Amino acid sequence: MSAIIDTFIAPPCHTPIETLWQDDHLVLINKPSGLLSLSGKNPQNLDSVHHRLVQTFPGCTLVHRLDFGTSGLMVIARNKAINAALCQQFSQRSVSKIYTALLCGHLADDDGVIDAPIAKDPALFPLMSICAISGKPARSRYRVIERFYHQGNVPVTRVALTPETGRTHQLRIHCQQLGHPILGCDLYGGLLPPGTEKTPRLMLHASELHFVHPISGEPMVVRSASPF
Repeated sequence: MSAIIDTFIAPPCHTPIETLWQDDHLVLINKPSGLLSLSGKNPQNLDSVHHRLVQTFPGCTLVHRLDFGTSGLMVIARNKAINAALCQQFSQRSVSKIYTALLCGHLADDDGVIDAPIAKDPALFPLMSICAISGKPARSRYRVIERFYHQGNVPVTRVALTPETGRTHQLRIHCQQLGHPILGCDLYGGLLPPGTEKTPRLMLHASELHFVHPISGEPMVVRSASPF
């Protein structure tokens, strides 16, 4: 095994975290693009969702993460018992998440499924890879919302993406596998088509979250409009 060396230094993120809802047990937030979910080992990567929220909500912990470039909904546990209860919902796949994304090019089909196992490859860090032998099962569904031209001349498709599993970089690598990478995705080809080079961010937003409140038992349906 080759050692993984993470040289990434996050540029400063001046966008505040939007708190959408809170009670004594959990906090629902809208994460800005360009903010780490968790602080990195490098002291220059201290700023993160967790680092900011723990100032206001001591003892809070992350139940799940969003990639640095992804914006949108996150649920934060305010204590360990709530974290355990929510983690159980995630591991049992009873939490459903819907993302909005802009994909490069115009998709031929209006909906479909991407079923492709994903593996870690230390030699390619931070990239993941599709591998039928060592990959873990991964499945995503997509539905086309609209096809249009971004900034006048770049063909893009707005889609709703529903990951049925929760692998690292799943939606990004699955869209690349589909032949239509997420616009602005630096790791998986979303800055390669003509006219996409200066896309300011990863065009991926966690726009809907469904789970059950671990204390009240109420179904929680949270939505956040896409900023792009």
